[in-house]
Amino acid sequence: MNRTFRYLYLSAIYVCLYLPILILVIYSFNASRYSTNWQGFTLQWYSALFSNTSLMEAFRNSLLVAFSSSVVATVIGTLAALAFYRYRFWGRQIMSSFIYVVMMSPDIVMGISLLMFFIILGVQTGAFTLLLAHITFCLPFVVVTVYARISGFDRNIIDVAKDLGASEMQMFRHIMLPMIIPAIIAGWLLSFTLSLDDVIVSFFTTGPSFEILPLKIYSMVRLGIKPEINALSTVMFFLSLLTVTVSHLVIKENR
Repeated sequence: MNRTFRYLYLSAIYVCLYLPILILVIYSFNASRYSTNWQGFTLQWYSALFSNTSLMEAFRNSLLVAFSSSVVATVIGTLAALAFYRYRFWGRQIMSSFIYVVMMSPDIVMGISLLMFFIILGVQTGAFTLLLAHITFCLPFVVVTVYARISGFDRNIIDVAKDLGASEMQMFRHIMLPMIIPAIIAGWLLSFTLSLDDVIVSFFTTGPSFEILPLKIYSMVRLGIKPEINALSTVMFFLSLLTVTVSHLVIKENR
């Protein structure tokens, strides 16, 4: 009975989580313009989606920001994780704790704080400020992912490499990098997914001249749900699902 109850309880949780998404995917193929009235299967809304220039432009902007921010965050986060692992310096524990503080901070707090920071600096909000904001909230996830991999190393490997005459660059290139590359890829994929789906931080840190897809969808939904939005949400869901799946496989292989 206990096992049956656990299975039923877990199934109910997954139904609550994924049933609304399943309904959205199904009605993205609905021939009717009204979401609650099924009139047959069609692909016309996907055709209308890809012919919508404003949506496609917002989608390209989102991909550009997500790719750029994830690359920069991965490079900086990997170097930061290596620094936390290799060196002992004053304030190391405090700086390491601040990484988790950023991860746990609510998005609205981060969005408002970044907006105030840009206003104080006199920086006009737009694509550049949006990129900096996405790098900021993606960076901790890369640091934690890479550091979790490095912390499992045998430190004697580094000492052996030094005894054999390896330089810092040779040691990093031939020893450490091959061992942490799965974590680096996982961190990049997580950063890409977080940046692609972000709404709240992007709302506060972007300007009217640069529009990304999540904010475009939000503005369209306020005027009513159109079939193109169902199709777009379906595409975004499967893109995010693919990214998260690859990230999970990489982390599993990493472990």
